[in-house]
This record gives sequence, C-alpha cells and structure tokens, in this order.
Amino acid sequence: MLLTVLGCSGSAPGPNAPTSGYLLEADGFQLGIEFGNGTLAALQAIRDPFLLDALLFSHLHPDHCADFSGLTVIRRYHPAPSRDPRVHRLPVYTPVEGPERFVAAHSPDAETEATTDLSDVYEFHTITPGTVHIGPFEITAIHAAHPCESFSFRISWGGRSLAYTGDTGVFEGLVDLATGVDVLLSEASWTHGFDRPTELHLSGTDAGQLAKRANAGRLLVTHIPPWTDSDAVIAEARAAYQGEVVRVRQGASYRI
Repeated sequence: MLLTVLGCSGSAPGPNAPTSGYLLEADGFQLGIEFGNGTLAALQAIRDPFLLDALLFSHLHPDHCADFSGLTVIRRYHPAPSRDPRVHRLPVYTPVEGPERFVAAHSPDAETEATTDLSDVYEFHTITPGTVHIGPFEITAIHAAHPCESFSFRISWGGRSLAYTGDTGVFEGLVDLATGVDVLLSEASWTHGFDRPTELHLSGTDAGQLAKRANAGRLLVTHIPPWTDSDAVIAEARAAYQGEVVRVRQGASYRI
C-alpha cells in the first residue's frame, strides 16, 4: 500500500498547509481518506480527481470534509472530465448524516436543500461498526471518542495493515483495533496534560502509548494544529514508544 498525505494540519489549515486528507493506493485502486480544507488542490497537483475510486470519511467536521463541495462542483460542471462522473459515480463512505450535510453545503439556499440530490455523481454508503470491503481493501470501523459520530479504521491489503485513529480521545477499543498493525497513523493534537478534555483528541504521549501497547510497526503522527508545538508532540511520542516515529508531511508518501 502507498499512503500519500494530501494534508495533515489539525483542526484548521496553516500557512500553505491543508487539513486532513490522505490517498491510499493498492492494486491500482485509489481510496481517498478525508477531504479537508485545501486537499482538493493538493490532490489535483498529483492525481486526476476523476480517477478517485472511493472516498472514506471518519467524521464530518470541516477540517476532514470541507473540500467535498469543491469536488462536487468539479464532478458536476467540468466541461471535459477524463471519466464520466455520471457513469462512474464515486462511492462515498460516510457517517449517517453525510449525504444531508453535503447537500446543505452545496445547495444554493435553504429552500432548495430538500430537493437537491447529489446521487447524480455520488453513490453514498453509511458507515457502521464492522468490516467492509472497498475495492481491494478490507476496512474495519469502530466508533471513536469524539463529540460527533466519528470512526477509527483498520485497513488491510496483501498481508499489510494500517490503523488510522481519526479524531479521538483515548479509549480501550483503539488498542484492539491497532494491535499488530504495520503502520499506525495517529492524530496528536496537543502535548500531554491532565487538564486536557477527554473524548476529543490525543496527545503526543497518548499516540506513543497507543503505538507501544498495540505493538505497531511504525508510528506516523498527524493532525497537529498550526498553533501546537509539533517538536514537543513528537518528543512525547518518542519518549513513549521506542519504534520509528515520523511526523507526516504534506505531499510525502509512505509505503506500508
């Protein structure tokens, strides 16, 4: 599997730094994971957006899905698409409110929301806890600890595995989900402190402890907000986990 980072700024974009978005590829299949602020531009710099094979969202906060509206404009109105978006409707896997929320974001006004339908260019699927197959990938989803409906994922292909925390606080099921993975892609939004809100985000220490407890092969740290000291977050992760710790970079690719 090849993981390419379209964006990794946490909670809000930073200077020339898109928010959460990833491209996971295997067997010629292109799976987008999240599509936050600025990621559509980043995707177009490296891939044809009409050749995306599926999109997967962990939750519906804007830093994870804001650029979906721009993608809708491209899929509906581009005069010369490389692949007909109405013939090749894009499968979109989302929490239950996804279709309604995306319609509201794209509708010209509130009065037309109820009659706007994006099924001309998308094929929506609701995520529930459990295991599904998207293209060549086997994906297991569990509920995460976050203020809205949110999921963490374990993604497997060809004997390799990736766990992605999404946005979450600490909870025991996350260790089980990530146990033995080759790569743990973990958010870490702040440094550790007992005054941090629960069921919201992980610290660098939390991410490192998760990687250690899960016996993950490698820890990729993402979703660090532009106002957070990223060096301190990475130092915490390395103090808690003795394996390889990498702060992901926008535009970088990682083989799994």
